[in-house]
Amino acid sequence: MPAGQLDRAYLQAVIHLNRLAKSAAVRLTRLTGKSRVPIHPKHLANLSQSRWYLEYVEPGQPVLDVGCGNGIHTLRVAGRAGTTAGLDYNWHHLQMAKMLSNGPGATAVTFLLGRVEQGLPFAAGAFQRVLLLDVIEHLHQRVELLREIYRVLRPEGLLLLSAPNSHTRWKQRLRAAGLLSYTDPDHKVEYCWDELVAELRAGGFEPRDKPMPIVYDTPWAGFIDLTGGLSLSLYRRLSEWKRQMAGRYPDDTTGWRVVCCKVASPS
Repeated sequence: MPAGQLDRAYLQAVIHLNRLAKSAAVRLTRLTGKSRVPIHPKHLANLSQSRWYLEYVEPGQPVLDVGCGNGIHTLRVAGRAGTTAGLDYNWHHLQMAKMLSNGPGATAVTFLLGRVEQGLPFAAGAFQRVLLLDVIEHLHQRVELLREIYRVLRPEGLLLLSAPNSHTRWKQRLRAAGLLSYTDPDHKVEYCWDELVAELRAGGFEPRDKPMPIVYDTPWAGFIDLTGGLSLSLYRRLSEWKRQMAGRYPDDTTGWRVVCCKVASPS
C-alpha cells in the first residue's frame, strides 16, 4: 500500500477510536458513579478553565445560556446570577438538565425547549450576560442568532462565547489526507480567528479582550477523555498538560474563549 494510503488509513483509525473513546467516557461517568447522568468528565473534574465564564458574571445579573444542553453551565452560573434561563432544542438533554437542577444544592433555573435559530423567546434587553458555549459551530443561521443575542442583551451586556479553531496542525494534516477535519461531524463550520471575528462583527459584536486558548489539539484527546471516565485525578493532570501546551502553542488550541461586547446595531 502506498505511503499516502497508509497514512490516510492510520488517520481514519485514530479518528474512529477517538470517537469511541469519547463516547465511552461519557457513559463511564455514570457507570462508575461519578454522575447521576451520563456526562463528559470535563464537567466533573472541577477544572478552572471549564468555568472561565464565571468571572464575568456578577451577582444578580440575569443570564441566558443559549444551547444549554445538559444545563451544566447554566447551573454553575445560576449559583451567582439573578434570573437564569437555559434554551435548547434537545428534549432529552433538557430532561438531564432538569434532573441535575433538582439535585442537592442546585439553584432554580428555567429551562426552555426551542430551536435557537428560530429566534429567542425573550424580550429585548432581558439579559446582562449570554453564554454561547460550543454552540455556534453547530448552526447554519449563525449571524441571525448573533443578531437575536444582540437584541436580548442590554447595551452594556456581554456575550461569552467559545468556538473551534480550524487551523491546528492536526486538522491541517487531516485535510491534507482528504479527511474531514472537524472536531465533531455535526459541526457546520470551524474558524480561523479572522473568520470568527468577521462573523461576530456581522452580528453586532466585537471581541473585548484577546482570545483565550482552550486546550492543545492532540490526536489522542478521546483517550484522555476516557481516562476521565475511570479516574478524574488522572484526567485533571492530563487536562492541565493540554492547557499548558495550548498556552505554549496557541496556534494549536482547539478553539477560543471570547468575551464580546455590543458595538453596533447589526443591519
